[in-house]
Amino acid sequence: MLTDKDPADLIGEHLVFDDELRRSGQFLAAQALQDSESASTVRVRGGRMSVTDGPFMEVKEQFIGFFLIEVRGFLER
Repeated sequence: MLTDKDPADLIGEHLVFDDELRRSGQFLAAQALQDSESASTVRVRGGRMSVTDGPFMEVKEQFIGFFLIEVRGFLER
């Protein structure tokens, strides 16, 4: 849940976190996502490809991007 923090403060904290991931060697990728209205589903069945609109999100909150990080030793515990 977001607080009343200044958006500039949130962006600054995000950039610090991003830098920490990069310095630690855990950062693999990050990407912003397009809005759900541009979504397409691609299926291949019986050697034939079909493309349909969607899926569409029906919630107020939407993912705006993702981070892919490496977590060393996680499975070794």
